[in-house]
Amino acid sequence: MDLKGKAALVTGGASGIGAAAVRRLAAAGAVVGVADRDEQGARALAEEVGGLALPGDVTDPDTMAMAVDVAEDAFGRLNIVLLNAGITSGQSGVENLDLAGYRRIMGVNVDHVVFGLTAAVPALRRAGGGNIVATASLAGLLPMPGDALYTLTKHAVVGYVRSAAPTLAADGIRVNAICPGFADTPLIAHAKTQFGDFPLLTADDVADAVEAILERGEPGECWFVQPGREPAPYGFRGVPGPKGGVAPPPVSWEDH
Repeated sequence: MDLKGKAALVTGGASGIGAAAVRRLAAAGAVVGVADRDEQGARALAEEVGGLALPGDVTDPDTMAMAVDVAEDAFGRLNIVLLNAGITSGQSGVENLDLAGYRRIMGVNVDHVVFGLTAAVPALRRAGGGNIVATASLAGLLPMPGDALYTLTKHAVVGYVRSAAPTLAADGIRVNAICPGFADTPLIAHAKTQFGDFPLLTADDVADAVEAILERGEPGECWFVQPGREPAPYGFRGVPGPKGGVAPPPVSWEDH
């Protein structure tokens, strides 16, 4: 992947999948803005890759607009936006609902994607086109038992990406989602012991898939990432792919 002369912005970029993507983009030659509410982590990684730290709360539309504006102004352009920030709910979502927790996960997992995409589109148009990739989850394609709220938010991201993509394709802006299964990142650190021998993705596995999407993805594709399988666009049942190709075999949480 050769991204010399390109500029990127990654939300949730200070750790986990976001940090792996920041390093991958920078290694390919891009200058990268690292957006994260963890100011210290964002500044450390930005210094490591020669990028730009953009601390702030991604659930605030003004923060997302400012991150895009500052990155575009600093780099002179913006070509790639990875809307990666995400959290889990910490509740079942089907009884004894904690409203504050519900609002928080909707803000991070859904609102930030909408705010980020709408803020990025004018900048990408000024650059003559580009890529927006939203980090969803396998829970955006399949229900995840025990976490209905997380599943809700990631289904929303997948639907938003698939609906927004045709509108923006005419402007040379390609919108995709990446849908990894369980990955060994800080997001599941609190529950990692519960996985036992269950195979987990690494953050670099997901960064590999981001790279593949940037290189050969088609508008609106939602790529699954599972251990032991090549990342590929998910084949929605009864829906032809962008090129009318044969859908890949179904995925499940147990794939490995």
